[in-house]
Amino acid sequence: MALLNFRRPETTPADTVNPELEAFLQGFSMEVMPRTAAKVEDFRDLLPKGTRVYIAHIEGTPIEEMVATAKRLNAEGYPVMPHFPARIIKDKATLADWIARYQGEADVKQALLLAGGVAQPAGDFHSSMQLMETGLFDGFERLHVAGHPEGNRDIDPDGGDKTVMEALRWKQAFSERTDAKMALATQFAFEAGPVIAWADRLAAEGIDLPIHIGTAGPAKLQTLIKFAIACGVGPSLKVLQKRAKDVSKLLLPFEPDAFVAQLAAHKARHPDFGIEAVHFFPLGGIKTNATWTRTHGGTSGIPAAQA
Repeated sequence: MALLNFRRPETTPADTVNPELEAFLQGFSMEVMPRTAAKVEDFRDLLPKGTRVYIAHIEGTPIEEMVATAKRLNAEGYPVMPHFPARIIKDKATLADWIARYQGEADVKQALLLAGGVAQPAGDFHSSMQLMETGLFDGFERLHVAGHPEGNRDIDPDGGDKTVMEALRWKQAFSERTDAKMALATQFAFEAGPVIAWADRLAAEGIDLPIHIGTAGPAKLQTLIKFAIACGVGPSLKVLQKRAKDVSKLLLPFEPDAFVAQLAAHKARHPDFGIEAVHFFPLGGIKTNATWTRTHGGTSGIPAAQA
């Protein structure tokens, strides 16, 4: 099978691409880890130049591997957005050291700030707000923070969203006093309805941070269910569970077509809808996800408005 090559692209026939979906996929981003990125010989064979690439920092990953991955991706033409999970960072000195390494060795100008999935903080930080308050991210061009369309029981154990909403209001206020562009990056979901309702509620509450909605790339159903449970995906998990009961579909790869197309159609009808971009978690592999985005019109990289 020929490898996709964006330096010598094979065009997708215009009449096979959904124009609403194509527009919605402009500015899509993708998430990698150092170990998954290392399996890709050259990202320029897979992703359009300028595609934002997040680098997930899993507890235990040495900072040297994170920085090396960022340096490599930046050299290949991709703006990189490494994760800064508060609960795995020991103290302000450690945070300053990480930032200095990213900036000095990999020209990093963007960051995703989040609490992180560990239960017990390793040191002084337990939230992304504390990271922002250090002032160490002053000068960054773009800062993303976590959004939770289906709630987050780590933050609101009762299943509500009181604490999450309070944090979002704080982040909204921070966005109004920082020079960095800000957005909400979310965990992956599988059902469009709750996502639309959540985005509309944020707008009604005066929270107008652009949303970069998370979605899982094509993957085996069993793989998606495993990751969904591990990552705390909420009500939309039932979409996968329903599919798992259909023996005829059990062995087929699950693709995000319906989820993304429904959001794209809603965005087309409501241009002011808060979702600005799609963020892919390539749970079935980076190459598989890149192929899906290309065949559905995702070839444009980052629009100027999101740069």
